[in-house]
Amino acid sequence: IASQRHEGWICLPNRYDDGGFSGGNADRPALKALLDDVEAGEIDCIVVYKVDRLSRSLLDFSRIMGTLEKQDCSFVSVTQQFNTSHSMGRLTLNILLSFAQFEREIIAERTRDKVHSARRKGKWTGGPQILGYDVDRKGGKLVVNEVEAQQVRRIFEIYLEKKSIAETVRTINRIGLRTKSYETRKGVWREGRSYTKSSVYSLLTNVHYCGKIPLKDEVFEGEHEAIVDEETWDAVQKLFKRNAVEGMRNESKN
Repeated sequence: IASQRHEGWICLPNRYDDGGFSGGNADRPALKALLDDVEAGEIDCIVVYKVDRLSRSLLDFSRIMGTLEKQDCSFVSVTQQFNTSHSMGRLTLNILLSFAQFEREIIAERTRDKVHSARRKGKWTGGPQILGYDVDRKGGKLVVNEVEAQQVRRIFEIYLEKKSIAETVRTINRIGLRTKSYETRKGVWREGRSYTKSSVYSLLTNVHYCGKIPLKDEVFEGEHEAIVDEETWDAVQKLFKRNAVEGMRNESKN
């Protein structure tokens, strides 16, 4: 900005820094504040160190550029020697942004492949908290929480006894069983809730309980300890299938 004083450039006092936020999306507080000031006519030119500091999404950037053009606001990248006040600068911008998005997609693919590879080896790669297990903060592994594990086994037993999801829900809520209580990484405490048909079904079909790790439609042997024995697990899944078939028959009769 100082080097362009002969063009009449003046550095405004406000800074728009989104520290800790990814350039992969436009849902960032400082970026929103910047665009609000652009629409208010307070900014004539936006100066960045590098184009992907503003956005690495071609779609988001196109929308941002549309806003800038409507307000006659230019865009300058210091290290890439262009600005959008010239046609060549706009062409260069689109080319650079296309490569930035390509790089982002490649990184996403590599990350996804790494997660899939870890799951195939039976490793826990994150996700919702599972009743019956705690996550080892040091190694990122699932460790059995014996108190909760007893609750999980009790729910499996109740379902085999009642042979109905609805009856199982009523029974476990009557005896006071709750979903998992846990503390998030941000230190927020999540209290367990009463069970619903959906939460009971998710629990009874969660392959983690028989020592497995899911990956889309595949299941792999996990490195964590099973909570439910194979016999009980198989009996529950067979009961699910039988109830599903009987339900379809009843619907066809009606």
